[in-house]
Amino acid sequence: MKNLAIIPARLGSKGIPRKNIRLFLGKPLIVYTIEQAKAAGIFDRILVDTDSELIANIAKKNGAEVPFLRPKELAKDNSSIVDAVLLLIDRLKKTGYEPDVITLLQTTSPLREIADILVCWQKMQKKGVKSVCTVCQSHQRLYHLAQDGKLILVNPDSEAGINRQEVEKGYLLNGCMVYMIRLKTFLAIKKFVSSKTFGIIRPKWRSVDLDEIEDWILAENIFKIREAIARRIANFK
Repeated sequence: MKNLAIIPARLGSKGIPRKNIRLFLGKPLIVYTIEQAKAAGIFDRILVDTDSELIANIAKKNGAEVPFLRPKELAKDNSSIVDAVLLLIDRLKKTGYEPDVITLLQTTSPLREIADILVCWQKMQKKGVKSVCTVCQSHQRLYHLAQDGKLILVNPDSEAGINRQEVEKGYLLNGCMVYMIRLKTFLAIKKFVSSKTFGIIRPKWRSVDLDEIEDWILAENIFKIREAIARRIANFK
């Protein structure tokens, strides 16, 4: 199967300005995802989808392709990543290239490891599997804030009590580490996750998603001591 890696990278960002090219421990953030995709060894092509010539140049220097620039109307804060990917697929088809599988790797998961990509690919080899994505375990209770500031539980039927052990185990999309889907499925449903998507559980400590400055600082510190964290966790098992 031909597996296409797509790395979306807009120039604009509200939470962390120009985060895709901001230096994360010495090199542009986008470079980490490109290097992870290359090291995985399962992609026949690695494409960066961006609206920026600056990002495109950095991507090409680090081994990714940028055959097209994303139109500005698809690079706004409220733009749909699905629409951007659909356009990219259509453009590639016109050049004679059509993958069997597309893999979305967001730049905001620098703690992603090669194993996270490979375990998804292994699952995709199984009969009947059309899409997978990584998740992490969560015991969070999610609330809305009412206009007067009071907390309103999103799904009160799932709240058995105040103890963590009494809350039903749940899972979160963990910082968009890996989305992998067969192209025919994606074109049919026009989304990456559906009720038929298989969740691949990955460690929670690697699931930091860089949305705000605090996330960035946390991820840099975890990155520096990741081997020590992994050893400590292993000792608890």
